[in-house]
Amino acid sequence: MRWLLGAITLLAIGITFQLGLLVYAMYVLLGVMLVSRLLAHDWIENVEVTRECSRVSAEIGDKVAVIVHFRNRGRLPIPWLLVEDSVPSAALLQKPPRIALSGRRTAIFQLGSRGTHALRYQVTFKGRGYFQLGPTLFESGDLFGLHRRFRVATHPNYVLVFPRIVPIPGYDLASRRPVGEIRLTHRLFEDPSRIAGVREYRRGDALNRIDWKSTARTGVLHSKVFEPSCVAGVTVLLDFHESSYPPVGEPYRSDLAVTTALSLANAVYELGQQTGLVTNGRDAADRIRTEGMRNEFRTRSLAMKAVKLNEANDRLRPVIVETRRGESTLYRIRESLARLELTTGLTLAELVQESSSHFPRDATIAAVLAGISMETAVVLGSLRQQGWAVSAVLIMPDEISDRPAIGQLIANHIPVRTITSEADIANLSSEPWMR
Repeated sequence: MRWLLGAITLLAIGITFQLGLLVYAMYVLLGVMLVSRLLAHDWIENVEVTRECSRVSAEIGDKVAVIVHFRNRGRLPIPWLLVEDSVPSAALLQKPPRIALSGRRTAIFQLGSRGTHALRYQVTFKGRGYFQLGPTLFESGDLFGLHRRFRVATHPNYVLVFPRIVPIPGYDLASRRPVGEIRLTHRLFEDPSRIAGVREYRRGDALNRIDWKSTARTGVLHSKVFEPSCVAGVTVLLDFHESSYPPVGEPYRSDLAVTTALSLANAVYELGQQTGLVTNGRDAADRIRTEGMRNEFRTRSLAMKAVKLNEANDRLRPVIVETRRGESTLYRIRESLARLELTTGLTLAELVQESSSHFPRDATIAAVLAGISMETAVVLGSLRQQGWAVSAVLIMPDEISDRPAIGQLIANHIPVRTITSEADIANLSSEPWMR
């Protein structure tokens, strides 16, 4: 625009003072600027871009191949094209990085008439998450540098990387009590391995209920009374509030919490029990659907900012997978945990208040916590007093600051285990829980 205004000003001066050479030069300059502008617009609009992504889901350590194809649909050759396929910069800059790149995702090249070019690179995923690959930004312009145009092309591809599942071999398959015992509110059936006492024989009692020792001692038939208890699965209550995860231990601590939660759910699923998930974390896919993407930008810097994911992380709606049996439920839990992000929304106390209706009475509440305050201990103790079976798994607890709250949990008869590494997950049931 400044070049155009300058040329028009000089042209007006030349005409006013009848400076023929200056007028001729300005006419030539204005012609060059007009032709350059038209060519730059034509070149940028005639570029067709498509992206191929080899996978939409992956495990940690997998590689995904990305190919970006460029095609010139116009008859005129494009002298230069600067392209960049965007990837999540936060995942690259994180220590340790969550993704690694091999190959080139940026390049500058020429495109002949009806010509094509391909950009190839690979992404290695080193951590779980929901990763955005793309869109593609490309820029072109005239040979004089007077006009430069850019576009944001192609829809992004999203790759879901699942967290690890650590097998927990310590569960007693015979007793089918993987996490904790629950006293049912309604007497659905009795557990013959748990004798609550004896009573006098009643007509209809089965022979295997008769307590022969009491019968021999009293001379009157007595029958055993069993506790109406069973284990009917687990609802994983995962605290993913940002305040519980200091930056010093990130992202290791949050990933360990996710792995622990998924491993617990998987172990219960393998026993044929129901499992579910309730967490105050943020679903990355939900965030992307809510925010969307703009396609028109006035500057390249604004375009670069727009293709990056928004880092705002307040969330007031919990992520819930209803506690049910079946492989589909476990898969939904695994998907939700893969996309889960830290939030500054609901605290654990608010989460329990918001979602307590989703806690079935016949399932243990397994709270996975990265730090425990007295408020959290009181909330879990309140659940215990209301009749729910509650267990707690602490992820890398601070022995000094968390000790009073842990004592409060134990006082409420809530079993507690601590996890400091993935190796500890496999031993969740091999040792007694603190009580």
